Amino acid sequence: MSATTNPDPAPGSLAFVPLEANPELMTSLLRKLGLSPALQVHDVYSITEPELLAFVPRPALALLLVFPVSATYESARLAEDAGAPEYAGKGEDEPVLWFRQTIRNACGLMGLLHAVANGPARGFIEQDTPLSRLIRAAVPLPPAERSALLEKTPELAAAHAEAASRGDTAAPDARDDVDLHYVCFVKANDADGSGNSTLWELDGRRKGPIARGRLAADEDVLSEKALLWGPLKFLERGGGDMRFSCVALAGALD
Repeated sequence: MSATTNPDPAPGSLAFVPLEANPELMTSLLRKLGLSPALQVHDVYSITEPELLAFVPRPALALLLVFPVSATYESARLAEDAGAPEYAGKGEDEPVLWFRQTIRNACGLMGLLHAVANGPARGFIEQDTPLSRLIRAAVPLPPAERSALLEKTPELAAAHAEAASRGDTAAPDARDDVDLHYVCFVKANDADGSGNSTLWELDGRRKGPIARGRLAADEDVLSEKALLWGPLKFLERGGGDMRFSCVALAGALD
């Protein structure tokens, strides 16, 4: 079966306990790995009500969406990925750093890595930390070798295990089949030096990073266009299943 038809890690793959969409735990995990205290993960209480969006500091540097992997979503994914080449990007000229997911139930961690490794957030990673070392090692590697690097980085596994064990709800087993998934949206400057920026959808189940549209200098991942191109499209395909939630990476309030 092709990776396009079934992009999930094989049953015998390395598996992590699923990560709860808990901003406090996610912030703790990222700071343990080397993110500056100047940033934290925030709850996004609504993506349609401006007064609730106002609780998130701006600019928001990344948005993580948790969504149900429905039949409608899978049909749309298959249709879009069918015409896309397998991503083979590597090196400093990549517009974004993307990781293919090969660890079962690690989509939360993948989303957090995509959030901090791209756009302005990367500048908030402290030197000589697990995150800085991981990104430095990952940049020159093609996708398959990047995935292997994640599997062989013990600091990631240890920090993830600690965070997953501290959730407010009982965590599923690492081997369980979970039908909720994380996707990350980031704004990154285009690599051509034009000064333009693009909204990227980063998901380790896809064939590569997906450019969703151009954003102006004063727009972020919670701007009207970004929400329309990103999470609102997922809600349209929800089929009545309302198990959606969002968190955003932005400036710290404490």
